[in-house]
Amino acid sequence: MIHEVDEVLRGLLSGGALAGTGVDIAFEAPTRDWAARRNAPTIDAYLYDIREDVARRERGAISIRDEQGIVVRRRQPPRWYRLSYLVTAWTKQPQDEHRLLSAVLATLLPREVLPPEELTGALAALGLTIPLSVAGTQTDSRSFAEIWSALGGELKPSLDVTVTAPFPAYPEYDAGPPVTEGAGVRVRGTDGSLEGSAERHHRPRHLAERKEAARQAARGTLRDTSE
Repeated sequence: MIHEVDEVLRGLLSGGALAGTGVDIAFEAPTRDWAARRNAPTIDAYLYDIREDVARRERGAISIRDEQGIVVRRRQPPRWYRLSYLVTAWTKQPQDEHRLLSAVLATLLPREVLPPEELTGALAALGLTIPLSVAGTQTDSRSFAEIWSALGGELKPSLDVTVTAPFPAYPEYDAGPPVTEGAGVRVRGTDGSLEGSAERHHRPRHLAERKEAARQAARGTLRDTSE
């Protein structure tokens, strides 16, 4: 799932205001050694934090239906994780880096949500829309100064980009066969005998609705034939 988010972010950073600029897109830690090897303008999106968004955690099971709408499998709801990227620009001049960061903002700000058709792999298969935030308020205790200190580099202008992505929960399991007959109830007499007692049947709602729809369709066919 994480590598799929990387590819989605790579596609976003390669388009928009950055389309056709030829800027390299990297996902490496921006250490001193890495920075010294840069010989072309680069946008670096370093994944520095992964945390579950517990506010999005769901309970229960999700039903998977076939073409007829019958439940064939069930699975647990996905767990959502916040992937935080430290996005920086690397050129020879600070002004050029500021222009690149401005282009990143112009590219990502309109993309507050990413629809399933723009995702790939398991993310697309879930059919869920994932949110994206840019340069939002930092809520955890870790400051960017501490991140740069851990990387061994000097503090540099950066954008905090957070993608909240679902991680599929496994395993899936087969559902039981659908109900095709109603429950039968037989009432005994006061003496315990079954003679003269009637058996009552309860038809499930979806079967009754299906039978009624078939009856209405048949009536329409007969009416068309008679006309």
